[in-house]
Amino acid sequence: MLSANTSKHINCIMMVKKRILFIIPLPPPVHGSAMMNQYIKESKLINGAFDCDFVNLSTSRRMDEIGKKPLLKMVRFVWAYCLVLGKLMHRRYDLCYLAITCHGIGFLKDAPFVLLCKLFGKKIVIHQHNKGMSRDVKQWPYRWLLPLVYRNTKVILLSWRLYPDIENVVRKEQILICPNGIPEETHRMKITSHTIACILFLSNLLIDKGVLTLLDACEILKVKGEKFMCRFVGGETKDIDSRMFAEETKKRRIDDCVFYVGRKYGKEKAEAFCDADIFVQPTFDDCFPLTVLEAMQYKLPIVATSQGAIAEMVEHGKTGLICQTKDAADLAKKLKVLLDNPQLRLQYGEAGYERFKFRYTLDRFERCMVSCLSFCVNE
Repeated sequence: MLSANTSKHINCIMMVKKRILFIIPLPPPVHGSAMMNQYIKESKLINGAFDCDFVNLSTSRRMDEIGKKPLLKMVRFVWAYCLVLGKLMHRRYDLCYLAITCHGIGFLKDAPFVLLCKLFGKKIVIHQHNKGMSRDVKQWPYRWLLPLVYRNTKVILLSWRLYPDIENVVRKEQILICPNGIPEETHRMKITSHTIACILFLSNLLIDKGVLTLLDACEILKVKGEKFMCRFVGGETKDIDSRMFAEETKKRRIDDCVFYVGRKYGKEKAEAFCDADIFVQPTFDDCFPLTVLEAMQYKLPIVATSQGAIAEMVEHGKTGLICQTKDAADLAKKLKVLLDNPQLRLQYGEAGYERFKFRYTLDRFERCMVSCLSFCVNE
């Protein structure tokens, strides 16, 4: 029979939290993966379940820094690397969690952090918030570096729809699935539909987000005699700034119905959703855009491409319409369906809201993350 002291000692051991080092990009700049990482950092559930340390992997602080200021980024990279090295030397971690870029220069920047964790013999889980690995996997140096980085790791995907992008490097047995989720707004207020419907685009002004495709679609709609207004909300980038945007709208003769209104956060962002009738996401290269979840929460019908997991998030013909990628004519056709049918907009919006509540809340995400992390540390 165990003594009281022995039982107490065993209970203390059982209560010791597993220690996890999170090496993740944090905002600013504000984008989907950085926001999900911020939710993890602030999560009472995750921090209550594990002893968590965090190192910011981001080398940019603003969207317009992406692709610029290489010297400053090198300093930030070295600083982050030294922080990780110091933590690995002085603390014993049960798991290293990394949210890295899986392709291009971003992968070459992030790979050393994974290799450093491997050098210290740590269990590793990589949370995949992006795609593009399939484009690089046969090129040097990716063809040998990608397998080296991903070997003997666990990989969290946002959806099984994203697995084909990494199937040449990562086995199915390595995969865990955890869809994104966002906080539930407690003060949603939907302004009544307008006489002239308002289309909302909410993302940074990147070509890959489909900005120019949407402008072309708006031109088609105007030529067809549709009455509408389209608002672009988001940050300027090296791809498209406010001056270029104005030139593009003027060139298409849609500057009287298409407007760029800059970044919106907090209450102003909520008002942009409330004041919209249709949400559009014509992206060329996305995984699991949080803005789609936000639109569902605000009961907006959605027109989007099928990139990444979007076709799983948006049920075609139930919560919105899926359009062809880089096809302005098809995008205009799908938008016209909703512009001409106010009742259908309301029907899709209600169905999307119910789908959001059932599958994509922050609470569901946090619980799923705790489950994934527990599996990784205990395997």
